[in-house]
Amino acid sequence: MIVLLSPAKTLDYTKEFDVEPTAPAFLSDSAKLIKELKTKEPKDIASLMGLSDKLATLNFDRYQSWSAAKKMSADSQPALFVFQGDVYQGLQADTFNKKDITFAQKHLRILSGLYGELRPLDVIKPYRLEMGTKLANSKGKNLYEFWGNKVQENILKELKANNSNLIVNLASKEYFTVVGSLPKEVEVVSPVFKDFKNGEYKLISFYAKKARGYMSHWMIKNKVTKSEDLKNFIKKRTNEKLVELGYLDLGNYFPFVEASAKELDWFYHLT
Repeated sequence: MIVLLSPAKTLDYTKEFDVEPTAPAFLSDSAKLIKELKTKEPKDIASLMGLSDKLATLNFDRYQSWSAAKKMSADSQPALFVFQGDVYQGLQADTFNKKDITFAQKHLRILSGLYGELRPLDVIKPYRLEMGTKLANSKGKNLYEFWGNKVQENILKELKANNSNLIVNLASKEYFTVVGSLPKEVEVVSPVFKDFKNGEYKLISFYAKKARGYMSHWMIKNKVTKSEDLKNFIKKRTNEKLVELGYLDLGNYFPFVEASAKELDWFYHLT
């Protein structure tokens, strides 16, 4: 089984963890993208990414100082702990023990505009490059064309190593698109978290992102590897199954009703 997450814009390099870091699989490709980004002035970056002048200057400096790091340093840390934001607040990686981290390293993958695909302990430098950015490059007009089949091929290889054909997609559509059209034998479960508002179910980004993190945390803590076990995602305080309560829809694979991400955020406290 492979669980897919999107990255986060907010980064934190202040924490220290006793882990054995790994290097991203596609560093040479990342370097090609950085080479292209280094040609951009702050005003170009602001226009390309819709950033303020301050953020554009920050990322200009990041691109200029970027290197293909393979070891930990003050500005090169494992992706699992660097990424912050709503999903990663739910994931709560700083609560993981060594067994949890080992499991995550084998089963959790973070999709990235710059790095393609990351394992939790892959070290990353500060950057901002969303997958949907229309950055012209040597392979095409955007990052989807740049990455081509590389991310999918790597995921399929990892599934084979895990003796599994299951992908749990907790990434956004923007990021999951880079995986491309998968072979029919691959099972993709895409949990959906929505809230009932004004007479209909709607996806509210804040709650949905946090819910994805909660579910990832639960899967890692409980060492979940089979699709049928996803039905056991529980309310922390009462051990009631969210699927049976109608709070979780596991996509086309399991025909259940939509989730209430807001209620999940309220009652699924990871203590």
